[in-house]
Amino acid sequence: MSTLAFIVSLAVSGLIFGALARLLLPGRDPMTIFQTMMIGIAGSLVAGLVAYYAFDRKEGPGFLMALLFTILLVYAVRKIRERSATGIDRRV
Repeated sequence: MSTLAFIVSLAVSGLIFGALARLLLPGRDPMTIFQTMMIGIAGSLVAGLVAYYAFDRKEGPGFLMALLFTILLVYAVRKIRERSATGIDRRV
């Protein structure tokens, strides 16, 4: 597989995972398409690392595990944005 084909397939899969995660997690989510794609790629990467190190799987995390970690990342981004929008700062 060429480098360009790999980058395009990575972007498309990230967009699919990010969009599915945003659809499955109810609530308002003001993200751009690029941010959705990056969240999907990051979720797949984290799922791959967990599958590799925790479960000793060499072939990859699988669809459901990657989607679960992407949903967790969307939830985390949403909570961080809510905290910064309300002006709550926990620094002393």
